[in-house]
Amino acid sequence: MNISKTEQRVLHVLAQGGRIVHRRDEETGRIDEVDCFTREGWRLSDCTLGIFGALKRKRLIASNAGAPYRITRQGLFWLRAQADNR
Repeated sequence: MNISKTEQRVLHVLAQGGRIVHRRDEETGRIDEVDCFTREGWRLSDCTLGIFGALKRKRLIASNAGAPYRITRQGLFWLRAQADNR
């Protein structure tokens, strides 16, 4: 499966304990805004609605009962190793 650099970046944040918070449009009920937060609470600007849709389509992220989106086991499997620069 091909995963772009920005998708990789978002998946790494999610694998380290981050989350994607979504907001729905009141009229249509569709997701119209997403924000990706690291486990420290910083907002990742690379996470757009397009990236969110691609990750969701590939089933690399999922949400349970309206909770924030988190990485799935399949997402962890497809994630490439990357050095942690902390």
